[in-house]
Amino acid sequence: MHIPSPEELRSRRETLGLRQTEVAKRAGISQSMVARIEAGSVDPRVSTLNKIILVLNNAEPKKIAAGQIMHTPVLSVPPQASISQAVEIFEKNNISQLPVIERGVPVGCISESVIVKAIEQQRLHHTHAFMVRDFMEPGFPTVPPDMDVETVVNILQQNHAVLVVEGRQVRGVITKHDLITLIV
Repeated sequence: MHIPSPEELRSRRETLGLRQTEVAKRAGISQSMVARIEAGSVDPRVSTLNKIILVLNNAEPKKIAAGQIMHTPVLSVPPQASISQAVEIFEKNNISQLPVIERGVPVGCISESVIVKAIEQQRLHHTHAFMVRDFMEPGFPTVPPDMDVETVVNILQQNHAVLVVEGRQVRGVITKHDLITLIV
């Protein structure tokens, strides 16, 4: 067990933006005791030190995990769905891309831009029954539910969405919009 030095206690308290009086009140001790402990002029009891450490630990900002901000259900299509089914979902939900999921496992994604490009290149005609798998792109990145939100933010700088996967099963999705609502 690491016993923090007086300097470590003071530094951590200051980093957390706490005053000695706040730590003292929350720990149930006097402000002068906190000052003397931080100055190194008194050797505190283990119980007193534990109270201070508990106050400092509780003052730490809580990490937000991916599982806390993901939304469900995840709109998706299977690879064998028709392109028209994907387009219907795009239009109905005002979105432009979908993960392609087969038996709960992400296998790729489909986007409006890929479909438009196929139409422009005349590869996609109404007379043919094209499937999502015919135009599927690589899938969205995946993260576990306990991944910290800071990492998710970094991933979303390069991607449109992140799938939250537990085991191999998709549990939720996080988009840039979800992060904006988190801030607001």
